[in-house]
Amino acid sequence: MVGSKLNVLRSTLFYLPIYALFISLITGCSTKSRYSMEHDIGPTGDFDASGVPDASPVWEPLSRQGNMSTYVVRGIKYDLADITNGFKEEGIASWYGLKFHGELTSNGEIYNMYSMSAAHKHLPIPSYVKVTNLENNKQVVVRINDRGPFHEGRIIDLSYAAATKLDYANKGTARVKIELINVAPPSDGRIAPYQTDKLSHFIQIAAFSSAQSAENLVKQLIDEGISSAYVARDLSGSNQVHRVRIGPFDSEKQADSLRKSLKKKGFHNAILIKRALSAKNN
Repeated sequence: MVGSKLNVLRSTLFYLPIYALFISLITGCSTKSRYSMEHDIGPTGDFDASGVPDASPVWEPLSRQGNMSTYVVRGIKYDLADITNGFKEEGIASWYGLKFHGELTSNGEIYNMYSMSAAHKHLPIPSYVKVTNLENNKQVVVRINDRGPFHEGRIIDLSYAAATKLDYANKGTARVKIELINVAPPSDGRIAPYQTDKLSHFIQIAAFSSAQSAENLVKQLIDEGISSAYVARDLSGSNQVHRVRIGPFDSEKQADSLRKSLKKKGFHNAILIKRALSAKNN
């Protein structure tokens, strides 16, 4: 079991029991995208979303990215909503998971399928909405930081964690009601600036040429309690690389604490990596 030196990892990571595993590593080029996964799926193994807290609404300035008044996707034009206090919408919700886990959202943050977030075509980014599953009356609060879903008849794409809490992850879609949660700006009049860099931290444990070897290691890690382990694939070159990673973490301190524990358990090549949207790309 992980010793007392391992801090409690908040949000989507819990106490993490880890046993030593022996793996062979290879060196490869940098990962560019995991969108090469044809079909989206949820995480391997069981995931208990009951301990994942709902998003906590706070006032935030609009993101520098993702808030164009008009944008076009697949030849269809979308407009940013003119928001009022009473915004409500009913329709079909879907979810997105492992295919996009660890990738950039529309506002330059890192998508985490274990957090309480969502994608919407028209609402400002970021914003907060209460989502009610009209089929079972379960409710969650999510933070919108992405655009989508760009499928006809769907109004919102929830994270895998949010869909699990609403009890439709296995089903795929559900009829929902969404209600915007309005948050007043600071009373002292001080407005926070745009955040030009949003860092997320990961631990990379291993890289394999064999997809099956990578998946086997992920399954072992998940069986040991690390639910956020996944495979990041780079299929762009002649040599396919499948990297086993854990994350994202909101804090470098959290990530480094787990990395040190992993090294003590035999994962001597565990390293910290960071992903961010550079300000020059905003």
